[in-house]
Amino acid sequence: MSNFQFIAYGTSDDGRIATITLNRPKFHNAQNRGLLLELDQAFGLAEADDGVRVIILRGEGKSFSAGHDLGSPDYQRERTPGPEQDPSYQCNGGTFTPVESRLHQEWHYFYQNTLRWRNNRKITIAQVQGKVFSAGLMLAWACDLIVAEEGTIFADVVGTRLGMCGVEYFAHPWEFGPRLAKELLLTGDAIDAERAVSLGMVSKIFKAGETTQQTVAFAQRIARLPSMTSTLIKQSVNDAQDAMGFTNALSACFSLHQLNHAHWSVLTDGAMPIGTPEHGLPDWKTAPPIAVSDPYQP
Repeated sequence: MSNFQFIAYGTSDDGRIATITLNRPKFHNAQNRGLLLELDQAFGLAEADDGVRVIILRGEGKSFSAGHDLGSPDYQRERTPGPEQDPSYQCNGGTFTPVESRLHQEWHYFYQNTLRWRNNRKITIAQVQGKVFSAGLMLAWACDLIVAEEGTIFADVVGTRLGMCGVEYFAHPWEFGPRLAKELLLTGDAIDAERAVSLGMVSKIFKAGETTQQTVAFAQRIARLPSMTSTLIKQSVNDAQDAMGFTNALSACFSLHQLNHAHWSVLTDGAMPIGTPEHGLPDWKTAPPIAVSDPYQP
């Protein structure tokens, strides 16, 4: 078994359930490069294991994931050239000029890996709690099913805080519906678990303190299904969604995301690939709390 620094991996139920745990609770499981690389390895381990029927993806601590890591010590260390730089920053476009480098790096480590996890041959369940923000949505949306602890909120705040048109894996219209997707991106508001269930995005809501136990019980139900049956059910639904344009839309929106980065790079003379307070955006580090969308309030 691999030794992981940023995640934990284990199996249960006689090996039929694999559990992957995002293990950066101090940083609300923000996704640095090391975590994403380990997550891809863990998904691959579970997929290669013929005994595994279901994969549970969960986060340690108060939040499932608060999104991309934008400044932790790990983030700074692995990006900075030198002996401790992560090798992934020296390949897959990492040595190109800034705009081209970002295009390739984000395609490999933010977009394509998420799509690969969505197409994992095992059934995947995201067990979420607390904050599921921005790139945290990407991880949850890559899974076949989402179960949430009471009090969970979901939001993509990159529009209102970073001046971006959404995260790299742009499944918002499919998960929220077109009009609600626009509202949430334009306002930065969140939805709660109850509304997520009403949209069909979340399958179950579990009480705090019972979420892990209930998620395992849910996974056990699914794991009893013959593996051929569950595989073909998943592929049938994914193929139908792809026939409706899902993956083509993801690809197109990823390109728009890169255009958005290039726009801010030009306006900041290459200093920042995101919007800054000088351009009318709040400082993301001190921005006010995220509000839950209320259909009866502006």
